[in-house]
Amino acid sequence: MIHHIPFDYMHQFMIDVFKGIGVPADDALVCADVLIASDKRGIDSHGIGRLKPIYYDRIVHQKIQEPVTEFEVVRDHLATAVVDGHHGMGMVVAKRCMEMAIAKAKQHGLGMVVARNSTHYGIAGYYPLMATAQDMIGLSGTNARPSIAPTFGVENMLGTNPLVFGFPTDEPFDFVNDYATSIIQRGKIEQYAREGKACPEGLIVGRDGKSKTDSKQILEDLVKGEAALAPIGGIGEETGGYKGYGFATVTEVLSSALQQGAFLKQLVDRDAGGNRKPYELGHYFMAIDIKCFCEPADFRKTAGDIMRALRESEKAPGAERIYTCGEKEYLASIARSETGVPVNEALQNDMVTMRNELGLDYHFDFE
Repeated sequence: MIHHIPFDYMHQFMIDVFKGIGVPADDALVCADVLIASDKRGIDSHGIGRLKPIYYDRIVHQKIQEPVTEFEVVRDHLATAVVDGHHGMGMVVAKRCMEMAIAKAKQHGLGMVVARNSTHYGIAGYYPLMATAQDMIGLSGTNARPSIAPTFGVENMLGTNPLVFGFPTDEPFDFVNDYATSIIQRGKIEQYAREGKACPEGLIVGRDGKSKTDSKQILEDLVKGEAALAPIGGIGEETGGYKGYGFATVTEVLSSALQQGAFLKQLVDRDAGGNRKPYELGHYFMAIDIKCFCEPADFRKTAGDIMRALRESEKAPGAERIYTCGEKEYLASIARSETGVPVNEALQNDMVTMRNELGLDYHFDFE
């Protein structure tokens, strides 16, 4: 049965979990802020659902991530910088990188920072929205463990590699296209598995070239290399799968080549001997100061006019409305401000496990 937990209570719980596994208080707040932002925006694949399997387990049980983040600037040149995260908290690395990019953009009109040896950084859209809040265009992306097969291939080579843009508008919400370059991302499959649902046909390709739908089996097969995600556009070339493949490759290059970090099959959690090791992810962040081109208010108005024109265009028969990027998340945040974070039985068990193992003083209504 699904229960709803108020944002403030869930936020504080996540802060205390991060602190309980050794993350410094200020960094724990950053990490929890990114996760609760995901839950607030209705992105259930990257909120509380990721706390235990991604962060808690990798620090406590797998020992492949550092709770204390050593943020090292290894190269700094005017509008650009290269950072080494030393396998610390990806959200902490990412937020500081985007803060650097924004500061450089204020001085030079454009700032770009890339990071190596980082870890999972939550929803990619969080970071471009940091830029839009300051009248800037924001970009971010990250590579990830191999999941996507190249067009005409069946081997998982590329990560889900989001290619995310954020634009400020004059509307109550800014434009942000936060999604993977695969049709579906691993987090969504994990959500299907928790809910006991099958994965829709045509999203996952097996070694035999055929589609897979068993969500739990897919998760196992992805780890073993027996399944791969299809890029945006689908399996093969007829429906444009090469386009998603190309975008995933762009993010792979920007996330690795500029900072000379790990890429493709190097982004796994096992060394050649089968021993656990950090994922060594790379990220990139860009901020563009709009006032170097035009008045920010004018840009916001034009961007808003574009969004409104798109939503007001002729709808397909039976369609209730047209959305623009960031709108559904904005509407979800309004609805969830009243209900809180939905937590299914699997997540309830995870929360109880973390609470009990850390000895935290929390009582949940679902108990």
